[in-house]
Amino acid sequence: MACIFDYLNWRGDLTLNQAPFNDVDNLILCALSYVKLCGIVPGLGSGRAVTLAQAAKKYFAAEGKDKAGSRGFRGNNILLLDALAKFPRYSALLLSDCVDILDPEDEKQFSALTISLGAKSAFVAFRGTDSTLVGWKEDFNMSFLPQVPSQRSAAEYLTAVSERFTSLRAGGHSKGGNLAVYAAAHCGEEVQKKLRAVYNNDGPGFSGGVLTSPEYLAVRDRVHTFVPQSSVVGMLMDHEESYQVVHSTGLGLFQHDPYSWEVMGGDFCLLDTVTDGSRFASATVKSWLAGMDISQREQTVDALFDVLCATNAKTTAELSADWLRSAGAALSELKNMEPGSRRMLFELLKLLVGVVRG
Repeated sequence: MACIFDYLNWRGDLTLNQAPFNDVDNLILCALSYVKLCGIVPGLGSGRAVTLAQAAKKYFAAEGKDKAGSRGFRGNNILLLDALAKFPRYSALLLSDCVDILDPEDEKQFSALTISLGAKSAFVAFRGTDSTLVGWKEDFNMSFLPQVPSQRSAAEYLTAVSERFTSLRAGGHSKGGNLAVYAAAHCGEEVQKKLRAVYNNDGPGFSGGVLTSPEYLAVRDRVHTFVPQSSVVGMLMDHEESYQVVHSTGLGLFQHDPYSWEVMGGDFCLLDTVTDGSRFASATVKSWLAGMDISQREQTVDALFDVLCATNAKTTAELSADWLRSAGAALSELKNMEPGSRRMLFELLKLLVGVVRG
């Protein structure tokens, strides 16, 4: 079954002028945003850019290629950078305005990259959640805050880079997809006129009144949402737009990995609907959230991350690397909680670790 690496072998020799931008190109550029290129790609507002091939050369000169041999999502991101630099479709694309912010005090994790597609057209890629607990805390904060810091930054970022382009696309994977949609809705009418498409690749929806706001309704028909058949992350909270179901070769939560998504030519292999398990998980979380007011949601999320911090872990990798010790520390905290909340928190804890292990 073909994945995005197979797509590169099929389509990589054709430039965007020879074969128009498509949905698979969107996923590839969103995956590229996970590679830490700040310091190699010029920062926001610098007015400078480097080609993708130049960025890859500098990255591997500094980091080496041994990381590309590692397995899993992070290793595939490095393999992707190496592959893109070799194909005419991507190698000459200009990368600019790299931003990577981690602010524990503000509970903010935000990263973005602009890829010029030529002819004053660009794709703005918002990175999804990284391995930091700060990043995951911000994700959970979406369940009770009308706006989280990275959403505000995404709208400001899209507005800032839009000045140099007449045609824009924006997208992201996981939380990055949520940020792309939020930015499109809150970038202002003049920027919205430049938006051709917005891509949400298995990113969560929204709580509160975002989906009924005039700003969101103005771009809803340009939002393209893709989820794998057993999606959990992409089915969280609410989506007003319709979504397309992509066949994934992964199992369960591992379907969140974009490298498991099956492609055929320049399109995804689509299914009619998500699985019963995906619908059940979505309904369970929505029912849980509906049973709490905003204050209770905040208290529960804070309690969950108090438990995680009790493990002394700073990243999800540290949780996964020593899960038994981490679980013991977490359980000692859970003993002091109300039984119903304790059960829900433990389920959320298992969900979090399950997702990041993918």
